[in-house]
Amino acid sequence: MSDAIEGRLKELGIVLPQAAAPAANYVPYVISGNLLYLSGQLPMENGKIAVTGHLGGNVDVAGGQRAAELCAINILAQAKAALGGDLGRIKRLVKLNGFVASVPEFVEQHLVINGASNLLANVLGEAGKHARAAVGMAALPLNAAVEIDAILEIA
Repeated sequence: MSDAIEGRLKELGIVLPQAAAPAANYVPYVISGNLLYLSGQLPMENGKIAVTGHLGGNVDVAGGQRAAELCAINILAQAKAALGGDLGRIKRLVKLNGFVASVPEFVEQHLVINGASNLLANVLGEAGKHARAAVGMAALPLNAAVEIDAILEIA
């Protein structure tokens, strides 16, 4: 399965970055039994937040979806680090929690988080189908437009 996931990443032109180090007093992941809990990932690209601000303000839905895609790429990078480089240990993406910095009138958080859901389903195939939440927030760390955490079942 690892080869299949790596092949899909290559087909999609996705190169996983080095997993980001925690920015505060927490760990990037916890493994408990057969579950891998990944801390929230921001839309980091080339070492900086790529999409900042608020949906419905200075960020449109397409920009939010791009931010969510970057969060998903960083989720995969953290999973790879947690699993000793073997993405083939992922049995299923169980749940995503998506947080979207948005103005009070913005109500399309679900469309924003589709950026991550679609990317992860494309990369993981059937194992990428998941439960999720998409929630509007007043603000996110470092002015990020989106933050997403994940729970994965692993072998």
